[in-house]
Amino acid sequence: MPEINDLRSFISALEELGDVQRFSREVDPNLEASAITRRSTENGRPAPFFEHLTGADEGFRMVGAPGALSSVPGHSLARISLALGLPYTTTAAELVERLSEVDLQELIPPRRVSAESAPCKENILLGEKAGLGRFPIPFVHQDDGGPYVNTWGVLIARTPDGRWTNWAITRVMKIDDQHMTGLVLPSQHVGMIWREWEAIGKPMPYALVQGGHPGVGVVGGMTVPTEVDEGSFLGAILGKPVDVVKCETNDLEVPVSAEVVIEGHLSATRDAVEGPFAEFHGWALPETSPQPLFTIDAITYRNDPIWPLAAAGRPVDDSHVAPAAGISAEVVAVLRNAGLPVTTVWLPLGAACFWTVITVPSNWRDLMPGMDTPQLAHQIGEVLSTTRVGRLSPVVYVFDDDVDPSNDSDLLWAVATRVHPSLRQEQWHGKIMPWYPCFTEEELHNGWGAVVVHDGLLPAEGHGRAPSATFEGVFPAELRAKVLAAEAESADDADSNASR
Repeated sequence: MPEINDLRSFISALEELGDVQRFSREVDPNLEASAITRRSTENGRPAPFFEHLTGADEGFRMVGAPGALSSVPGHSLARISLALGLPYTTTAAELVERLSEVDLQELIPPRRVSAESAPCKENILLGEKAGLGRFPIPFVHQDDGGPYVNTWGVLIARTPDGRWTNWAITRVMKIDDQHMTGLVLPSQHVGMIWREWEAIGKPMPYALVQGGHPGVGVVGGMTVPTEVDEGSFLGAILGKPVDVVKCETNDLEVPVSAEVVIEGHLSATRDAVEGPFAEFHGWALPETSPQPLFTIDAITYRNDPIWPLAAAGRPVDDSHVAPAAGISAEVVAVLRNAGLPVTTVWLPLGAACFWTVITVPSNWRDLMPGMDTPQLAHQIGEVLSTTRVGRLSPVVYVFDDDVDPSNDSDLLWAVATRVHPSLRQEQWHGKIMPWYPCFTEEELHNGWGAVVVHDGLLPAEGHGRAPSATFEGVFPAELRAKVLAAEAESADDADSNASR
């Protein structure tokens, strides 16, 4: 498998795994590419790669669902794992553990290189020539407010004093060839940075990056802690710096292997109307909002650029996988730093990341003497309620670690048989995110609601705790060994007959 350092080598690696489907016929970026991408994600197919796009210059291409679940049997997280420099066989628990291990004190900042060695500078458009018309900007859903320039790229912004640079996936809509608008929410990092520019009455420089190292989009979709630079965070995951180059018209730096870079500035006022856009919660809500105006000052791009496309909607697609991994890892770190025993955390993808599922080790009572299940669940809720990441899911479940929270069968069984319909739960009231339609309109308007923590922990051994009625749980060890030996012998016979 080739070394992965840009979107092209990433696609090649996926192709080796049989996880890319090439479309040699002409495909229209106006809805058709997104419709095919939605079919791909909804049916577990390989990532669609469109080689000929209606209305775009010859050579311009598009890849759908680069951050969605993989079609490789038994390895659904192959795309996101490879993007982060991990084996394609990485499990959810292994992925979360690796991300939670990143030491925020030992981040690896990006490394600036010369423009001469940067593929993203192969073509440079400045001023009036820097228009979106030549690019295959996708119209993603039929009721969207317009074509969406950004669905799986990162918006790069920096505070006026230069202390914090943020790479974030945020949706950006085309208005005309040289203007865009996008969600700049106060609760999100790009909104926090924009507010500082708004406060001094100056436009905010930005760079909108499509493609590049595949890990760029993944960390851009995560919830890296506030004031931590995603570029340095990605470097720590990869174990080496991400190479960047200075923009043409501002001082921001972008990944050298980016496919397309759009440079410009955001107005210090909310002058444009953004939306609607079907979102990760699975609903095409008819919502619009006033947002800053993005003016384009320059565009640079590689020869024969590849535009990444994520067709957000009902789970599971790109808008769920990276956030689930990132939030899960941060919750693990927060709880462990508070001295609480945690095996793993996962935001179930099929629940659109609305749930956080926490598992604790079987010996947690030994680690925390004298504590019972309500007390442990209460402490978990108390820690989560005081952190931004702990309030990103409205519902939290706490289970023993005989449950794999990334296995939907395990999870449904645990929720159905271990969670009391009305008892063993606590509500923690506080700030809530504005994108959860499960809350009332009043709660969403006020930005205030409850996160509910459900205690699904089992009783201690010998206190009414029944064995799991599984192959491992209710059959004698000798009989299990006999069954497994017979299976192995049968498999060997089948292989021998097949080779004759």
